[in-house]
Amino acid sequence: MSNRLFQSIIHQVKDAVGRTLGIIDENGIVVACSELTKIGESKQRIKEELSYSADAVVYEGYTYRFVTSNSKTECIAFVEGDDTHAQRMSELISIFIGNMKDLYDEKYDKTSFIKSIILDNILPSDIYIKSNELHFSGECPRVVIVLRFQNVGETSAYEAVNELVSSDSSETNYVINIGEQDVVIVKEPVEGAELCDVEKYAKALRDKILEVYSAKTLVGISTVVDNLKDLAKAYKEARIALEVGKVFDIEKPIMSYENLGIGRLIYQLPTTLCEIFLEEVFKKGSLESLDRETLMTVQSFFENNLNVSETSRKLFVHRNTLVYRLEKIRKLSGLDLREFDHAVTFKVALMVKKYLANKPTKF
Repeated sequence: MSNRLFQSIIHQVKDAVGRTLGIIDENGIVVACSELTKIGESKQRIKEELSYSADAVVYEGYTYRFVTSNSKTECIAFVEGDDTHAQRMSELISIFIGNMKDLYDEKYDKTSFIKSIILDNILPSDIYIKSNELHFSGECPRVVIVLRFQNVGETSAYEAVNELVSSDSSETNYVINIGEQDVVIVKEPVEGAELCDVEKYAKALRDKILEVYSAKTLVGISTVVDNLKDLAKAYKEARIALEVGKVFDIEKPIMSYENLGIGRLIYQLPTTLCEIFLEEVFKKGSLESLDRETLMTVQSFFENNLNVSETSRKLFVHRNTLVYRLEKIRKLSGLDLREFDHAVTFKVALMVKKYLANKPTKF
């Protein structure tokens, strides 16, 4: 357990105890205390005294007792006083901290186990064995969410996400540190939850990170998988969603693998094949010869379902002006965007061009 978590526990119970209390780590250093000035003090002698005692030790007005976790004594709890009340309180705190540490360590082991799965660092045959050891359900709906921090402040990306996610006890979530910028959440959605619910969760979390830590994030969401061994595939899907979304939907901070559409198909194509396709579509001229205004017109034309009247109204231009721009494209490529098949070909060509210009990392 982290010292911050120890301090949080001590802070919560100090009023109920009504006396100074704290925790000493395995090195004999006070790492948490209701009296903050005592943090950092060395209590090595207490540790040595307790090693010869099966019960508590009273020293200089304080009662000390080992905290037992997973049948091991790793830290020490202490309470101010040498009376019966101090004896009872030190025992209660020792039991409480020990149980908390057991639960924390079990969750940490599960998190490490999941990290090994998503990074392909464990054999498929070992997944079943390890999941049984950890009492981990092998068949349960899970989704992988990757958060990529675009800026990191004083608090690390992992600490920021872990603190916010840990405060939500309504669902089972595991936070995994992947790098300086990437943090993974393996989420077990509530029964009946759909993709839109996961996207709402991701948006709320992204907004909270921005509000609390002033950090901007991009989010990639996988499909829902029902088996532990499929988490590696889900992790790749979430990362692909990030990369493909960055290429084709720059303005969208949250991208789901299921909603990548044709961009997911283009991402799988070899770059040489994409280059040949562009040469065939624009064999009469270069796409670069189209000015920004014309390309913006095309984008609006697609957004308005190839409706000339609606597009001209949205762009505040005369219908004939719009037709002139569409004719300009027809002369360049031989594609009349007022025809559906031609419009689809041109749309794909624009996406392929954008893909080649960005060349995202493949997994």
